[in-house]
Amino acid sequence: MPHYRISEAARILAVSDDSLRRWADAGRVGFSLDDAGRFVIDGVELARVAREIVPVESALPLPRESARNHFPGVVTDVRRDGVMAQVEIQAGPHRVVSLMSREAADELGLEVGVAAIASVKATAVVVDVPQRP
Repeated sequence: MPHYRISEAARILAVSDDSLRRWADAGRVGFSLDDAGRFVIDGVELARVAREIVPVESALPLPRESARNHFPGVVTDVRRDGVMAQVEIQAGPHRVVSLMSREAADELGLEVGVAAIASVKATAVVVDVPQRP
């Protein structure tokens, strides 16, 4: 299970280190100490917090590629079967779901709490409008 130092978790959640420390003091976020005595948050706890606070954006470094729509965030769910995997990423206010081969998910080490970047490149965008009462 991945663990993140306060500064790393804060960057993923797009909040300040101080905000994360205040949340810990208030009991909103659970931290533990690593072998070096530093405060860390485990990946599952980070995923829970990402779902609850819905940050505006994340500061993970973006990969260099042609896709322009990058959604940095944290993996909040992974469902695998024999051939395929469904991976859910909470990327700021966006929930991004990707379907990929199980082999790809395994090679990337995708598990709840892992920092990840969803890159979207599509030729069509579906637009809908809300129903009126």
